[in-house]
Amino acid sequence: MTEDNEKTTHFGFQDVPESEKAGRVRGVFGSVASKYDVMNDAMSLGIHRIWKDAMMDWLAPRPGQRLLDVAGGTGDIAFRFLKRAGQGHATVLDLTEPMLIEGRKRAEAEAMADSLDWVVGDAMALPFPDNSFDVYTISFGIRNVTRPQEALNEAYRVLRPGGRLMVLEFSQIPNPAMQWAYDQYSFKVIPTMGQMIANDRDSYQYLVESIRRFPDQETFLGMVRAAGFGNAKYRNLSMGIACLHSGWKL
Repeated sequence: MTEDNEKTTHFGFQDVPESEKAGRVRGVFGSVASKYDVMNDAMSLGIHRIWKDAMMDWLAPRPGQRLLDVAGGTGDIAFRFLKRAGQGHATVLDLTEPMLIEGRKRAEAEAMADSLDWVVGDAMALPFPDNSFDVYTISFGIRNVTRPQEALNEAYRVLRPGGRLMVLEFSQIPNPAMQWAYDQYSFKVIPTMGQMIANDRDSYQYLVESIRRFPDQETFLGMVRAAGFGNAKYRNLSMGIACLHSGWKL
């Protein structure tokens, strides 16, 4: 707790007042927005694309569905969803406007303009009525939310009965030796890569640290259930480097 009794949360390995985290996260992603997609490919050796495709495989988008993609950044998930659904609508919401601006520059955004909305907003206070969407996704974003449980509660609120939640996030590798090797890569290579490609070491140091502070698979599954979701499950990707959590508003 801070001296004025304000609650604290983590920003990477630092403890900060809850009131400061959103601004700091906005600063990180505002700084890296123009290089965000290039860095995703470099950091994951392109594997993030396979993970996002696996997300779509499990989600199985259907024609006419309305998607809310929270922390949707430059539109990767929304574009995939609309391609799979054939016809539908996607709303991309992000706390950081420069990320959305970069997304709107992409060729897919122009081709799908009639099916896309771009909204600046907070995952913990979504600017939408109850029961508005068929699908809610958040990809590599929920660990950056100040209070993830509130984001999950909001996801439940805005989904229609029968709606689907899907969260793609970095997670924990069950094998200690593999986790050690992954840690070596994460802490020694990724911040250096961030400096070389995005001219921003500190933002990628934060991103690596934030992964380590995020709950493990079973703990997060409990949070999904606590928000009210039924038939909640998860699937590890790449031995647990990333994980998909799924739940339904029954």
